Amino acid sequence: MDVQHGYYIEDLQPGLQAVFSKTVTEADIVNFAGVTGDFNPLHVNKEFAAATRFGARVAHGVMGAGMLSAVMGTRLPGPGAVYLSQHLQFLAPIYIGDTVTARVIVKELQMERRRVVLTTQCLVRDHLVLDGEATLLVDSHYHEPALIEAAALPTVLKQFWEDGPEDT
Repeated sequence: MDVQHGYYIEDLQPGLQAVFSKTVTEADIVNFAGVTGDFNPLHVNKEFAAATRFGARVAHGVMGAGMLSAVMGTRLPGPGAVYLSQHLQFLAPIYIGDTVTARVIVKELQMERRRVVLTTQCLVRDHLVLDGEATLLVDSHYHEPALIEAAALPTVLKQFWEDGPEDT
């Protein structure tokens, strides 16, 4: 892996994996609520959360997805990769004090389209709490990276979702 760029599609292989671990804190939940505007009392109100099926405050589910994004954007495939899609299943809550391990595993390579499909998982004490799959666009050693001007990005993304471009 190139530290400034990340993996190229030719350097990836099924089974390759990377992880990121973090213990969820009170500050993480408050900051996440502030950034996203999601002040659901299940996350921010101790008394409310105590009366729910969870018995205590829980982290926002997509906080785990954010940890997966950290792995994909910094480790595998790493800098330069473009996040195209993500499917998630939330299987169990994440509580304040839980140490979450976000793990991504190369599942499939689509060389001709420069895509990598990753299994995405978050675990707490070896228990799967979030499971999913992501697709990312990864540069090739043999092709120039596609340069997209910011003004053209909405059009390019619309075309991708409608047409599934052959060489984005």
